[in-house]
Amino acid sequence: MDKNEQYERVFNRFDSNGDGKISPSELQQCVETIGGQLSLAEAEAAVEFLDGDGDGLVGLEDFVRFVEGGGEEEKVNDLKEAFKMYEEMDGCGCITPKSLKRMLTRLGQPKTVDECKIMISHFDINGDGVLTFDEFRLMMV
Repeated sequence: MDKNEQYERVFNRFDSNGDGKISPSELQQCVETIGGQLSLAEAEAAVEFLDGDGDGLVGLEDFVRFVEGGGEEEKVNDLKEAFKMYEEMDGCGCITPKSLKRMLTRLGQPKTVDECKIMISHFDINGDGVLTFDEFRLMMV
């Protein structure tokens, strides 16, 4: 699977109604699915920021442009630090359901291992049951 196919697969997870665009409510719903919180106003602001053609929605091209983001080194370093907080302590270099559960509990958002498996499955591109840094990065856009 090439990078564009991966981007399209993640994009399609956000685009719940399949219309080829991500609306603020779809963005909000996807963030909630992975255990986060995003107000509708925040989702609207994010969509407005990403919207390249002014239609109030995020298209696949907008999404890819944002994900590729011109190699913003600081942003990548921040994501790497965040990833390290969640990754398995045994050094496997990935986020497992168990390590995600542990971190969410520390953050005051306890989840079961099964809930964590579901959260991971939404962004687990290769289907191995864990998140690599690249999958985590796509999730965090």
